[in-house]
Amino acid sequence: MSLPSVCPDDGNASIGLASTASTGLPAQDLIASAPPASCATAPLVDPAALQDLGAQLDSPAVAKGFARDYTKMWDQRYRSLASALERRDLAGSMDAVLSLKTSSAMVGGLRLAQLAGELEAAIRAGDVDHALSLLCDVAERGGETVDELQFSYVLWES
Repeated sequence: MSLPSVCPDDGNASIGLASTASTGLPAQDLIASAPPASCATAPLVDPAALQDLGAQLDSPAVAKGFARDYTKMWDQRYRSLASALERRDLAGSMDAVLSLKTSSAMVGGLRLAQLAGELEAAIRAGDVDHALSLLCDVAERGGETVDELQFSYVLWES
């Protein structure tokens, strides 16, 4: 079983996978002891993430519902992030990017979570211009992630 975890802070924060087999800790308490070989080669969507979430919650239906809600909230989440960055609201931008990074990792949207980690680093550094330059990539990756979740994982009501 694998869960999203933060790669060590090398100035380019990103998401990788850490094993939970030996720790027995809940996802929120898990900290990777070693980084994955390459955080930069994350899949667009890791199907194991939703399976793991369903197993942790003891309900695949709840995990699927979370993913369905994630896809429905994508536009709102993106608008909130873009709006805060355009207003140069660092606190609002940080709230929005952390929400995006965490929820994306939970549904297995690893590339988007990785990109959100890069955006988070820019915001923490106060580099709003760099953060703004990443918005187009965030929008593109977010759309691809939502499409992948909707079409590959059949999230519509059944």
